[in-house]
Amino acid sequence: MKKSIFIAETEIEKKIFLIRGKQVMLDKDLAELYGVKTKALNQAVKRNLERFPHDFMFRLTSKDAFSRSQFVTLKKQGKNIKYLPYAFTEQGVSMLSSVLKSKRAILVNIQIMRAFTRFKHLILNHKEIVEKLNTLEGKVENHDTEIQSIFRAIRDLIAKNETQKRKVGFCINQ
Repeated sequence: MKKSIFIAETEIEKKIFLIRGKQVMLDKDLAELYGVKTKALNQAVKRNLERFPHDFMFRLTSKDAFSRSQFVTLKKQGKNIKYLPYAFTEQGVSMLSSVLKSKRAILVNIQIMRAFTRFKHLILNHKEIVEKLNTLEGKVENHDTEIQSIFRAIRDLIAKNETQKRKVGFCINQ
């Protein structure tokens, strides 16, 4: 019997952030999804650092971490952060499944990769929609000027007709 692990799409999507212009997931969120401790995940990564170049993974700076308070939450208030979290790009997340080597890691990884793909499609669709709106806005602006010129022409015709009114009907000379 094949064991399946299902994590709601929205749960994964909530854990994808845009940091330094890249879509990333944080070590603590990935550890939670994979069902391991953050420390264990980071140790596995450190044992395999050659698999994680800077475009696959980077450590957040204190500026990154504190400007995004939802990323770094302390267990006890007043406790200092000992280690800043790692951020993994899509390629880094993909590499994690080969480092963790568990069935759960593989199954969760498939769901995460699908979430990243959905995000890419949303971004592409968003760009297309923005381009179409810009085109439509340009057309509407052109139509506005064209419509205004039509109204001006109609007003001119009305004004011309009022000045050139002729009396219509029979005149009786007395």
